[in-house]
Amino acid sequence: MAVYTKLSLDEIKNFINQFDVDEFQNYEEILEGVENSNYLIHTKKNKFVLTIYEKRVEEKDLPFFLNLMFELSKKNFSCPQPLVSKKGEKILKIKGKNAALISFLIGKSKKNLTPNNCFGLGQTIARLHITTDSIKLYRANNLSLEGWNKIFSSIKNTKKFNDEKLIKKIEFELEVIKKNWPLKLPGGIIHADVFPDNVFFENDEITGLIDFYFACTDFYAYEIAICLNSICFDNNSTFNMTKAKNLIEGYETVRKLSNDEKNHLPILARGAAMRFFITRLYDFHNTSSEAKVKIKDPNEYLKRINFHSTVKNFREYFL
Repeated sequence: MAVYTKLSLDEIKNFINQFDVDEFQNYEEILEGVENSNYLIHTKKNKFVLTIYEKRVEEKDLPFFLNLMFELSKKNFSCPQPLVSKKGEKILKIKGKNAALISFLIGKSKKNLTPNNCFGLGQTIARLHITTDSIKLYRANNLSLEGWNKIFSSIKNTKKFNDEKLIKKIEFELEVIKKNWPLKLPGGIIHADVFPDNVFFENDEITGLIDFYFACTDFYAYEIAICLNSICFDNNSTFNMTKAKNLIEGYETVRKLSNDEKNHLPILARGAAMRFFITRLYDFHNTSSEAKVKIKDPNEYLKRINFHSTVKNFREYFL
C-alpha cells in the first residue's frame, strides 16, 4: 500500500457518503507497499480502507479482485471484504480513478514470522486454495514467464539501466527458468503475494490475509514457492530451513502436495525470486520521487535467485 493520489477531507467524505456506513470521524494515509493509494478511514464504530487503484492494477482485473475477496468472505475465509455502495457498486471513481471501500481486517502484520507462525501460514494458504477451488473466477497470471520478459524488456535498454553484466545474468536466468518450468501441476486461484505485511496476527494467531491485488490462477505449488522467498529468508539472505519445513508441514495438514509439485519447487522458487527481482527493479527505475512510497531493494531477490539455483532437490531445503 502507498499514497500516489492525494485526497482532501471533502473528497474523502463525499466518497464515504456513497456507502451505508456510520458517521465519518477522520482518516490517515497508509504508506506501506508500492501498488495502490490507500487511506485508513475511521468512522464512529468501524475502520475501513479506501483504496485507489494505480500503476499495474488494470481496470479489467478489478472485478476479479473484488469479487474474489467478496466470495472468500462469504465462505468464511478471513480477508477484507469490499463494501457495496448504495447504488450496488463495488468499484467507484475518485479523481477520475477507480476506487473501492474495503472492510478493515483486525490484527497487525509482523516483520518476521516465527517457525510456528510459518506452520499456521501454511495451513492458511492451503485453506485458501481449497476454498477458491469452489469459486468460479479466472485470471491469468500476468506476472509469470511472459510478464517477466515483458517488464525486463521495458527497462533493459533505458538510459537509467546500463549494467551489461546484470543484463546477461538476468537473460541467462530467464532462459533457464523457461526451459525447466512445469507445464502442468495442480492449480487454481492463488494469492500470489503472501509477504509478512500481508499476513495479519492477533495474539500470535493469524487473523487473515490482505492485499489480493496480484491474485490469479496458477499452480498451487507456485504459492508455496513465493512464500519460500518472502517468508523463509532471515536478514534478507539466509535461508531458514525450519521456517520452510514448518510452512510445508502446515500446508500438508490441510492439502497434501504431490511428488510432482515437490520436485518442481526449486525451479518454481527460482522463478518466484525472479518475479520479485524484476518488478522491484522496474519500480526502482520508474517510481516518481514525489510519490510517498518506500522503494524496496531488488538486490535482495538477486541473492535468492542465486540460492535457489544451487538447490537441485526439494529435500535440500530442509537439510
